[in-house]
Amino acid sequence: MANAKEISNRIKSIKDTMKITKAMYMMSSMKMRKARLQLENTEPYFFGLQHQITEILLHFPSIEHLFFDNRAQDQKEWVKRKAVIVVTADKGMAGAYNQSVIREATEFLKTCEDYKLYVIGEVGRRYFSARGYNIQEGFNYSVTNPSIHRARVITELMVEMYKRDQIDSVHIIYTKMVNSMKSEVDVHQVLPLKTKDFVKQELATSTGDGAFDDSDYVVDPSPEKVIENLAYNYVTGILYGVLVESYASEENSRMMAMQAATDNAEAMLHDLSIEFNRVRQAAITQEITEVIGGAKALKKKKEKAKAARKALAAKAEA
Repeated sequence: MANAKEISNRIKSIKDTMKITKAMYMMSSMKMRKARLQLENTEPYFFGLQHQITEILLHFPSIEHLFFDNRAQDQKEWVKRKAVIVVTADKGMAGAYNQSVIREATEFLKTCEDYKLYVIGEVGRRYFSARGYNIQEGFNYSVTNPSIHRARVITELMVEMYKRDQIDSVHIIYTKMVNSMKSEVDVHQVLPLKTKDFVKQELATSTGDGAFDDSDYVVDPSPEKVIENLAYNYVTGILYGVLVESYASEENSRMMAMQAATDNAEAMLHDLSIEFNRVRQAAITQEITEVIGGAKALKKKKEKAKAARKALAAKAEA
């Protein structure tokens, strides 16, 4: 059994660790709220883009564009060359956050015949590099403090390869927050955009027979040019939303991990406090026992000495 000093040192060490976990919890909480606020501030703009794209697709249903999946070559069996973006964290201590997204990415890559792998986050880069995956070099982006600029740079790279016919589709694997207590990994197709996600037959502009009245609907310079610009910015919005969602999920996972660590530390402190009190009580009891034992021995010694003196006195009188 450990002595009181050893237990006291352990208690002090755990209390110091609790200060760190509580501080990390507060920092992650602030970072998550900041990221969510940034996303909420930009959502109206990207929702507006989505609405405008929907309007054009509804009024010009015959339009075919590189960014959309209504082309003949976009059939599932034809899509082989995929750009796969995996979003992980730059550091650990976030529970199962990194393991979950890496596991999903590994399973998805098994289904790809031909792919280019792009990894955001240092944890994912180390993992895939160590296992021999061919990660695209020069794609060294951090997930920390996501920005529109970073999303636009990534969009430019993906769109450029897509236009040059170097890839057939772009997929991104990331973690999204379901609620404050739950996150889940999602695989989202960024390019080509799915037309069905935009076209809604229940819009009030329908004439009733499935067609839309575009007699007073003017698009300048052309529907194709306008929708290309809108779609490009919309893809940027998707990537920005994914980066923010991933970062918020990471910090939320870290919050839960730090809270769990703090709870475990408190439980350990409770047990150690009981053990410390037990050891201290045992030590006090031992000291009392030793004092009592010493007092009894001293009393016996005095009694023997007294008896010896009496015996000597009796001999002297005789």
